[in-house]
Amino acid sequence: MLNEKKAVIFDLDGTLVDSMWMWKSIDIDFLGDRGIECPDDLQKDIEGMSFSETAFYFKERFKLEESLDEIKGIWVGMSIEKYRNEVPLKPGADKLLKYIAENGLKAGIATSNGRQMVEAVLESLHIGQYFQVVATSCEVAAGKPAPDIYLKVASELSVDPAHCLVFEDVPAGILAGKRAGMTVCAVDDDFSKDMEEEKRRLADYFIHDYHQIFNRNGANE
Repeated sequence: MLNEKKAVIFDLDGTLVDSMWMWKSIDIDFLGDRGIECPDDLQKDIEGMSFSETAFYFKERFKLEESLDEIKGIWVGMSIEKYRNEVPLKPGADKLLKYIAENGLKAGIATSNGRQMVEAVLESLHIGQYFQVVATSCEVAAGKPAPDIYLKVASELSVDPAHCLVFEDVPAGILAGKRAGMTVCAVDDDFSKDMEEEKRRLADYFIHDYHQIFNRNGANE
């Protein structure tokens, strides 16, 4: 999987960290506070959207009175402490990050999340030093499944997309990586269990956790 790769790019939520449970809870609470029941199709509809795109979607679909900045500010407030205290790395992710650094590969993050939350995660889990580039979908023209964010990270890492390996947890992200011309490994996540067949079909690889990377590549345990 890592053969001939020069950079590894991670999505954040559900891929590098176990946080999708938190966002579903926040959506339910946020809408519930406004007397709105969280629809069953919400998570699939917003899959891959940037933080700003998601706020716009919420405002339009649920006819919210708050401005886009106010909506995003509320979400930041609801999530930041959970990111700092309750969100762990996915199993084996710390080992893979160390392996990447020790073997001279570059690393980046390409997330649909807001920058404040990303910084909270990197700080609380002490992993910021592993990444040369961190980009959010708010910084590009279109969110996932458009390839923009992956092309941006590859460009800033000065690595050709063909030499990049992407880790993603949902179909929109997998498509974004593939459309950028990159190799994509789908990561198992409880939140997207019902999408596993689609994830396997779209991605080049599928793993249940990052420990499998070492088994596939023969790296020492």
